[in-house]
Amino acid sequence: MSASSPVVLKLGGEVVHSAELPVLAADIARLRLDGPLVVVHGGGPQASRLQEKLGQTPKKVAGRRVTDEATLDVMKMVVAGWLNVDLCAALLRAGVSPIGLHGASGQVIAAQKRPPRVYAGAGPEPVDLGLVGDVTGVNRALLSLLLDAGHTPVLACLGAARDGQVFNINADIVATRVSVELAAKSLVLISDVRGVLRDVADPKSRIERLTIAEGRALVESGVVKDGMIPKLEESFSAIVAGAKQVHIVGKLGAGDLFREVDSPGSVGTVLVA
Repeated sequence: MSASSPVVLKLGGEVVHSAELPVLAADIARLRLDGPLVVVHGGGPQASRLQEKLGQTPKKVAGRRVTDEATLDVMKMVVAGWLNVDLCAALLRAGVSPIGLHGASGQVIAAQKRPPRVYAGAGPEPVDLGLVGDVTGVNRALLSLLLDAGHTPVLACLGAARDGQVFNINADIVATRVSVELAAKSLVLISDVRGVLRDVADPKSRIERLTIAEGRALVESGVVKDGMIPKLEESFSAIVAGAKQVHIVGKLGAGDLFREVDSPGSVGTVLVA
């Protein structure tokens, strides 16, 4: 592991192709001056749009994408190709030295097929999500090699088994596992959501600090729903596994990312034990 623990940033696909990306990339470059970074990104919105163009119907269960072979091909094209290249290019332009990777790159994200399970909000029966994976390991040696050389790994949210089978994995899951494996100082989940809101229609209802117990109560009461459910569940799993803190932020202006890492909860929601 790198001598200096990194900050792990997760960018949603909607962020990668947003007008705010140059501002965010500049903030990432500033944050990189303080220490090593690992960037993980998703690509859900772009994948759904490409599926529709190809005549596929995106299917989700409790905010999680059901992935058959055709859907997996879309994820490869969108996440490991298009978005990874564009994100690396934006970071390069901002002065960062990015290295784009996906799960099959040195098996940097080792994975196995997720067995059927019951999901909150999806009924009592176990659901098989298809070629969706669970992270079984992270190639710390490879990541440390890159970090120690001054590079910033940029990981697409695909995992791979030893036999070469590729799996679609929620980017939040990849980011949380990477943060635990690298003993990250902070994990920052960046999307188009400003944080955990008591009322999704009111940005001013942002919750600055949330414990595991409080977060689970919000899910059970129905205040938190849809895609925020797996985000909270995976974040709390990371904290239980040893992550120090997880930040949920979005709609960032210049300096906001740096300020949130420096002063947790000042911009988004910080999740703690």
